Amino acid sequence: MALSRRVHLRRRRDKRVFRKRFSLDDMDDGELRKRYRFSKASILYILAIVERFLIRSTRRSQSVPPMLQLLTALRFFATGSFMRLVGDSTGLSESSVSRCVIRVAKALVSAAKDFIRMPSASQTRITKEKFYRISKFPNVIGAVDCTHVKIQAPTNNESDFVNRKGFHSINVQMVCDAEFKFLNCVAEWPGCTHDARVFRNSKLCESLENGQYDGLLVGDSAYPCRPFLMTPFNQPSDEKERKFNSALCRARVLIEQSFGILKRRFPCLQVGLRMLPERAALVTMACVVLHNIAMQRDEPLDDTGEVDIGNDASNVSLPEHNDGSGIRQHLCQNFF
Repeated sequence: MALSRRVHLRRRRDKRVFRKRFSLDDMDDGELRKRYRFSKASILYILAIVERFLIRSTRRSQSVPPMLQLLTALRFFATGSFMRLVGDSTGLSESSVSRCVIRVAKALVSAAKDFIRMPSASQTRITKEKFYRISKFPNVIGAVDCTHVKIQAPTNNESDFVNRKGFHSINVQMVCDAEFKFLNCVAEWPGCTHDARVFRNSKLCESLENGQYDGLLVGDSAYPCRPFLMTPFNQPSDEKERKFNSALCRARVLIEQSFGILKRRFPCLQVGLRMLPERAALVTMACVVLHNIAMQRDEPLDDTGEVDIGNDASNVSLPEHNDGSGIRQHLCQNFF
């Protein structure tokens, strides 16, 4: 009898408790944007992109549907909070939130080539004109710079991820256009890597060297001056060089503003990712894809203001030079 009682007690299980799960119909667009950064229509648009990657082949009951996986990931991107707290707001456990974030990030990165790309030949002239209206700097197709995304200390090669400010990070290079959309993103280098090295080893640099793109990038003094990459004069000696630097600064500042908009839209990149480098790079790329989707669909954020429109001298013919200093001198003497 005692043995039978012990077997009976061993077989007793706690009753499973399923927490209430969120539905899109519970909030209007204003509330959705505050919590997920997107309206209902945009969330459904993103779901159509990632849904096939999120469907799990399982016979288990109460599996997490693709919509809830997406909302959970968006909630994490929009807050950067602890995953346990995100789970409290979506009705999932901490481990389920972690899996949802990584699955959605991988799905978005798989679609990155459709949303992060350099301007085509037909778009190049329009891009140059928009940059010129803002900066009066001719022939610009993009502004390039790097930003650091804070991460937790990795177990392997820990010292490589300590940047010059003393915290662990990955160094992410991006190129933006004149409307704060990202045209290129490289998120695979540890925090100690110099910006110039990231650019030199990127596929974008190789494409520019091969003449694939008709136009110039603008960057700060951390980059070398190349025929396709303009940097400021370190010590301007006359008024023309000072005007050149001023115009280049007005064009280059757009990448800094783009970083600000990206991190304001997805604070997880601002407060830091409590993840190892590989996952942090994945989440960073996913946020860049989502940012471009938000810009494409006119999801509101802070007003960036209007710019004055000047005479169109955006598209100019440049002389052949083997180094960037010749191009820089030509632009300085003829346009400033």
